[in-house]
Amino acid sequence: QVQLVESGGGLVQPGGSLRLSCAASGSIFTIVTMGWYRQAPGKQRELVASFIGGDSTDYSDSVKGRFTISRDNAKNTVYLQMNSLKPEDTAVYYCAARRSGRTGWDYWGQGTQVTVSS
Repeated sequence: QVQLVESGGGLVQPGGSLRLSCAASGSIFTIVTMGWYRQAPGKQRELVASFIGGDSTDYSDSVKGRFTISRDNAKNTVYLQMNSLKPEDTAVYYCAARRSGRTGWDYWGQGTQVTVSS
């Protein structure tokens, strides 16, 4: 089993920045990739950013150029740096992890709320 714990959410004004963290523990040797999702009220959960092989990354069009996913393997932690935040970025952000040989996401964190408002 793998446990994922997000942190770093909060209230920020439009144009501001936040950095989310996702700490992984447990059987982390089974994880081959990680990503960040978000879900706004009344909307489906969407993939925001992920690692897609090695150090390659992918982003949704809505956050490209503003958000950056990164990782610190020594700390078993993945980050999501969010800049130039907009009210439409308001959502619960979830960290997800995938095991080897799988196509879906096997593990999820509990989520952290990000609210962008003046």
